[in-house]
Amino acid sequence: MIHFEDVVVRYPRSTADALNGVSLSATRGSLTAVVGPNGSGKSTLVRALIGRVTLSRGVVRVDDHDASTVDRAALARDVAVVTQREELAFVVTVNEYVQLGRFPHLGIWRSAGVDDRQAIEAAIDAAGVGDLRDRPIDALSGGEWQRVRLARALAQGGRALVLDEPTTFLDIGHEMAVFELLHQVSRRGIAVLLVSHQLNLVARFADRIVLIHRGVVAAEGSPDDVMRAEILERVYEWPLVVTRDPAIGAPALVPLRSR
Repeated sequence: MIHFEDVVVRYPRSTADALNGVSLSATRGSLTAVVGPNGSGKSTLVRALIGRVTLSRGVVRVDDHDASTVDRAALARDVAVVTQREELAFVVTVNEYVQLGRFPHLGIWRSAGVDDRQAIEAAIDAAGVGDLRDRPIDALSGGEWQRVRLARALAQGGRALVLDEPTTFLDIGHEMAVFELLHQVSRRGIAVLLVSHQLNLVARFADRIVLIHRGVVAAEGSPDDVMRAEILERVYEWPLVVTRDPAIGAPALVPLRSR
């Protein structure tokens, strides 16, 4: 569904590439997680997909189409994106904000139909923000705003969902709820591409992990392939052990006190 092929990105005035020959895929029906230290290039992948940065080399494809040449509205109908940061020019209510997810399908002049209203209601319910429906977005906490942004992306629909750190500001319960929801979305045949720092949660839910370090792919594969102490210690430059999650047996990282 979404394919990064030998992607190279260098920001202006930078002396090093933010991404240096990165290739990875997010396929339908699976949850692909991109992990790595701060500044490793994870968010740059999302910016490359939505055309916010210029590629020095390579291509980002949605199916067989170069994402940079696809009409923006058509791309938005296929791929819903939750970026790490977002600021709106005008204050709207939560309900109005979630409705914006249907804009790629409606355009400026069409009003929401039955299917659109059903998609909006389902998204609000799935993200657990029904009690916030009438609240202005500038009156939300950080965690509430994250869940509302997820609701907007779910209302948008499409065949792929891309999220950059969607559990920022969320407590443990809401973190788990978001990961459970993304797992369910992927099982409906949607391609889910997730950027996250939450390695232990990623190991529980992801079908495939791509570990990015200094702009290159340091490891990729199943959670068992990537969540290995010798790999993670080298990338994160911190002593750690990898054990097993007692609930489901997934690999789990335990950072150690500095030696």
